[in-house]
Amino acid sequence: MKVKPLYDRVLVKRVEEKEQKRGAIIIPDTAKEKPMEGKVMAIGSGRIEKGERVPLELKVGDRILFGKYAGTEIKIDDNEHVILREEEVLGIIS
Repeated sequence: MKVKPLYDRVLVKRVEEKEQKRGAIIIPDTAKEKPMEGKVMAIGSGRIEKGERVPLELKVGDRILFGKYAGTEIKIDDNEHVILREEEVLGIIS
């Protein structure tokens, strides 16, 4: 399945953090927080302001930070993705 976001929306695949162990405590996957970092998989064509299209600052392949509760989670080919607006992106990781 292929998804193309509309307007100023971005399709992001979460980047899983490396597992860190401290002591003998093992945290199950269900209790772990979801990462707030991801990779841009697809972008929309941009928002429309005053009759003109304004392109997005993001591009496919960027690593970004976004809010914990930002966007809408979807499943594409058994992989979890998030669709969010460009304004919900907190920053680009270089």
